[in-house]
Amino acid sequence: MQLHRFRPRLLDALKTYDRGRFAADAGAGLTVGVIALPLAMAFAIASGVKPEQGIFTAIIGGFLVSALGGSSVQIAGPAGAFIVIVYGIVERYGLANLLIATVLAGTMLFALGLFRLGGLVRYVPITIVIGFTNGIAVLVALSQLKDLFGLVTPKLPADFFTQIGVLLEHADSFNPMAFAIGLLSLALLFAWPRLQKHHTVVEHTTLRSASRMPAPMVVLVLATTATALLQLPVETIGSRFGGIPQALPAFVWPELSWRSAKELFIPTLTIAMLGAVESLLCARVADNVGTVPKHDPNQELMAQGIANVVTPFFGGIPTTGTIARTVTNVRAGATSPVAGIVHALTLLVVVLVAAPLAEHVPLAALAGILLFVAWNMGEWHEFARLRHFSLPYRIILVGTFLLTVIFDLSVAVQVGLVLACAFFIYRMSTLFRIEPLAAPVDTPSGVVVERLYGALFFGAVAKLEAVPARLPAGTRVLVLEAQRLISIDASGVDALTQLHRTLQRKGVALRLCELNEQPRSLLQRSGFSALIGEDRIAPTLAEALARSAAPVAD
Repeated sequence: MQLHRFRPRLLDALKTYDRGRFAADAGAGLTVGVIALPLAMAFAIASGVKPEQGIFTAIIGGFLVSALGGSSVQIAGPAGAFIVIVYGIVERYGLANLLIATVLAGTMLFALGLFRLGGLVRYVPITIVIGFTNGIAVLVALSQLKDLFGLVTPKLPADFFTQIGVLLEHADSFNPMAFAIGLLSLALLFAWPRLQKHHTVVEHTTLRSASRMPAPMVVLVLATTATALLQLPVETIGSRFGGIPQALPAFVWPELSWRSAKELFIPTLTIAMLGAVESLLCARVADNVGTVPKHDPNQELMAQGIANVVTPFFGGIPTTGTIARTVTNVRAGATSPVAGIVHALTLLVVVLVAAPLAEHVPLAALAGILLFVAWNMGEWHEFARLRHFSLPYRIILVGTFLLTVIFDLSVAVQVGLVLACAFFIYRMSTLFRIEPLAAPVDTPSGVVVERLYGALFFGAVAKLEAVPARLPAGTRVLVLEAQRLISIDASGVDALTQLHRTLQRKGVALRLCELNEQPRSLLQRSGFSALIGEDRIAPTLAEALARSAAPVAD
């Protein structure tokens, strides 16, 4: 297998780069950097780690993916889809093992890209993607109810029903002020886009500039200012985490071992699979909304792999492409990966200059932001459209959704893929048919002609096995006309072999005609043609009938 050539999209972009493009990229990068700040902190806190770990992930992972990736405009960092996965791994295995699993997942992602397997991600059925995306959105929303209502609880478990039980058990610790902040934050997030449409009617320059700010940043600034000035009795980043360090992340070497790698196989596979699906789906969305060249999926996976190997050594969590920030980047005018690099540098400057201000950020406001993210993450309209689709479609989508919520993503995807494969096999087996063919008037006596349709594979061989029982008395030759047989597998060859032997015992000869390239090639390579005799495989039906006129010598 030829390995993928490592060539970041940035190198191609810089060939024709100029000052005008840099101005556009710088503006887009600053815009996305401002949006990424509250989201990075919120995603980290919801994932069960410190807020600075989310920011460091956005800085390091975002920089590496933009600099080394195969997309011109993709923005990478911590993503809402990973919240449930990361939280579950931290709760079950601990933070140190999360970092190890992320490094191993990064290695796996790099290998997928290196061996040109990026296209395989597109074979994940859309029903499974919709199912687990909606399931993750529900779990993200559930995880934010604690901070939205200001509840005082122990660390929430990862299990869905246990989480609900803990929340109900501590409902008496409800904080009305936290709830008010979260509710107002959520309302402003929904209302802000409509307000932005009318910013042109605002005459004051300062107000007009403020109206162009991204909604998450507006919520963060207003909620933080109100909490600090009014000394509101709500939990903040400072009260829970002690603030955010005003420094670069320190290098930490996780204790890697073969034993840990074996124990973390399923978490590693989950991170790698979700990271690959999310990043490549995001890149495809960017291709559709932008005018930049199409992304290179293998190069993108290699960059995602490098980012996920590097970020854990600085305390980071899994990195992947983020649809909301990427679309914002495109619409802000980004033309190259330079915009993503500027986004990462913007976050770095914020950490070095304004980190102390994060101490007063109320967690209820971040909960409101994440509830907004969860609402936008889910494709809720798909549930309303289910009645228009087949039963297998509904079973896979709803089943994946419920399994994601009740169990976890890895179980949901595994079961979803098994169901998708089972339904596909059933559907393909129904497309294979064996039907009697009206033979020409000069057909020799005792010759029966049947036509094969579709693909003769392991899911359809039972139909071939039933042929001998329905042959009329006096049949001496069975001709299988295969003009519409598009493919055959090893099980199909074995079924033909068994059919030949069964017919032999009944004194009936088997002939085939009008084989397409793939069936003809496999029958020759498998030895079936030699078994029944090359003369019994004819190029046309007429020739097969002519050969059947003479007595058959077995």
